Amino acid sequence: MSGGLRLDLHVHSRCSPDGRAEVDQFVAALSGRNLEGFALTDHNTIAGHPRLAEIALEHPSIRLLPGVEVSTAEGHLLAYGLTQLPPQGKAVAETVEWVEAHGGVPVLAHPFRRVHGVGDAIARRARVPSVETLNGHNGARANARAAAVVSARRLGSTGGSDAHDPRDLGRTWTVFPEGAATVDDLLEALRRGTTTAAGRSADAGLRLQLAFRSLGLRIRRGFRPI
Repeated sequence: MSGGLRLDLHVHSRCSPDGRAEVDQFVAALSGRNLEGFALTDHNTIAGHPRLAEIALEHPSIRLLPGVEVSTAEGHLLAYGLTQLPPQGKAVAETVEWVEAHGGVPVLAHPFRRVHGVGDAIARRARVPSVETLNGHNGARANARAAAVVSARRLGSTGGSDAHDPRDLGRTWTVFPEGAATVDDLLEALRRGTTTAAGRSADAGLRLQLAFRSLGLRIRRGFRPI
């Protein structure tokens, strides 16, 4: 499939408990990244959405998707296009139904990550149109397992850097089909499973660096789970 717009669909701002930058800093970092935009997917909050909407008006050439990364009882779920915050701590199936009932698009986040991934059984049965197959903080093996599920189920695939710092923006991205231009177009492509993932997985050095960073953040928040 020939490609259209390229967006990083997994970005965390300072609104997340482990975020390190303002939304504006990610917008500024787009220059030179060969991206047309990104999705803001803070953990269990949509507090950054008002600023995202303001920036979208200020910079109409940039595509900015409102999203959220929800902590379900079984792992993390990305949801795009919502104006309300989904409930936390519910089963994946129940959360997927809630997201769809409220006009959003559910996508499994890094399903084979040891912490916060939904795992193989749920990845193979969850009623989602797309799965994140290239997460910039995952190693090649975990991303390859997600890609295998997508291939077997004939779902759409997405890519997102999982950036918590602008330096990580665009490590992986999502390619939308030709003709998808507006936010509604992009959401419909995700809903139809017509997107593909591109980019690179995290190497051993980056994963070690991320592990130390994650440990420090967990200590700071008293080991409360996200």
